[in-house]
Amino acid sequence: MGDRLKPRLYALAAAAGFAAVVGAAVLYGMLARVHAPGPPPAVLSRLKMAEKPQPAPEVAFSDAKGGRHILSRFKGRYVLLNLWATWCAPCVKELPALAHLQAKVPGIAVVAVNVGRSTPAETKAFLASHGAANLAVYDDADVALSRAFKAYGLPFSALVDPESRVAARAEGPEDWDAPEAIAWFRALAAHRQE
Repeated sequence: MGDRLKPRLYALAAAAGFAAVVGAAVLYGMLARVHAPGPPPAVLSRLKMAEKPQPAPEVAFSDAKGGRHILSRFKGRYVLLNLWATWCAPCVKELPALAHLQAKVPGIAVVAVNVGRSTPAETKAFLASHGAANLAVYDDADVALSRAFKAYGLPFSALVDPESRVAARAEGPEDWDAPEAIAWFRALAAHRQE
């Protein structure tokens, strides 16, 4: 009788083990949906999370064709808004990192807005000549967006959450495409999709 029970016991033990693994995976998935990714990594030292996210200003900026946009157009996904200018050396230095972040994490909308007095064609050419050709062309020639965000220095960045609230701000350049930063933004994008 013992020999007949062994295969059944092995099958029962295997089924129980499988159920435990599946149960753990389901529980992990549920927890991942409940808990957002942690704070930004140390490499993003200037990115300060808001204690209570506030609605993003509804101020229009222009695209390459002169179309007007507001940040709520991107509702439903995270947006990394970056205000920059051609005359700002730290801004220009971080443009390739922003472009690399956009390429590596397409789930995050990188919205780099030129606050200088350039035309859309000049902005497009500038981005292309500085390793950021994959970034969309956006301009804020009247600096209304800068004023609305109270961005008193450049570069300035704001992380806007899927509900169009300002979740974090950074004054000064960041290492946006550091491996830890890319991993964090991927976790944000994945959390948004859950």
